[in-house]
Amino acid sequence: MSVDIFFYDSLNIDDCPWPDTAYGQYARHYLAPIVTSGSESWVGNVRARLVVMSVDGIPVPLTVNDAEYANSYVCSPYTHYVSYARQELSLLRSRALIAALSALLTGIGGLLKASRFNRVVHVNNWLLSTNLYPSLSDEQWSAALDRLILAFPGHAIAFRSLNAALNARELQLLQDRRCRLVPSRQIYLLRTGDPDFANAKARWLLKRDRALAERHGYAVSGPADMTAADIPRIAALYKMLYLEKYSLHNPQFTARFLETALAEGTLELHGYRDAVTGRLDAVLGFYAREGAMTTPLFGYDTSLPQEIGLYRMLSALLIGLARDRGLLLHESSGAAQFKRNRGAVADMEYTAVYDRHLPAWRRASWAALEGLLGRVGVPLMRRYKL
Repeated sequence: MSVDIFFYDSLNIDDCPWPDTAYGQYARHYLAPIVTSGSESWVGNVRARLVVMSVDGIPVPLTVNDAEYANSYVCSPYTHYVSYARQELSLLRSRALIAALSALLTGIGGLLKASRFNRVVHVNNWLLSTNLYPSLSDEQWSAALDRLILAFPGHAIAFRSLNAALNARELQLLQDRRCRLVPSRQIYLLRTGDPDFANAKARWLLKRDRALAERHGYAVSGPADMTAADIPRIAALYKMLYLEKYSLHNPQFTARFLETALAEGTLELHGYRDAVTGRLDAVLGFYAREGAMTTPLFGYDTSLPQEIGLYRMLSALLIGLARDRGLLLHESSGAAQFKRNRGAVADMEYTAVYDRHLPAWRRASWAALEGLLGRVGVPLMRRYKL
């Protein structure tokens, strides 16, 4: 069976045949402006060439990079495996282990740069912490990989955000195509469509979390309640949590990104407002695809007293939205014990990398990383529940 594959960039994006489906129109509203105006105007710490790959008319975004070592981890494997990993070492609670791994990362970092580690094309990259995959057949994915190898002979071809629960078929196909499976992070999934998804303790915790809103005078604010006047506050809430508290390596969404999310619904926005003042103090933005949903936008006012419980309130709201729609909730990584207590289960996420067309000195870095993370990284993530 022949598979038609075409590429569209800033020079010909107007010719892209966006399908008249919910996914096709979502992709058009989301991707076309980024291709036209450049990634940095949408995500401030991402410099990448965005290309839309049309696979039998189904649009799949690609990011093309050559170095850009200061980029967010969403398109810089160096940032993910070295810069961000170094920040995460404090979670290990062992000075000796932190010192040893810090020295190891410093050495690895130099070797990775020498091997042009960031010369990579990421497939299905929406510039988000988690990329949910569209439904393509095995033949379409395989043909796409063949075409990418020909189109980008000097780049590694990488597929981020793969896990066994959501992407078993894609993982098997890419393994069969002799891709490396490089461990990425431990994630947490909540099967809210299962009536028994939470035990008695989890249900009690969720009920308690939801009750915090009324106790502290907060009202739910849905998409219809959000306006352009909320954009600066939404940006500030995300910045407080994901950039200032966690890491500047997280994607730094611009006002333009948020304005498009609001106007086009590329993220569905919900939050909590102070019932008296109307001030937005917590916000989340999610998208759904193929029976799953994930939340790349999540933030709250970290300057307010912790006992108010804005994080718990917002998490309970998110779980309720997923359960109402019968969707599997991909909760990304972090706050492991909190998520486990509320019914989430751990799974390992991988980046599948095809590098067999590259010279041996380029392949060596990916091979070493695959082995090191498999033997050391994954056991540490599981032991410390990272």
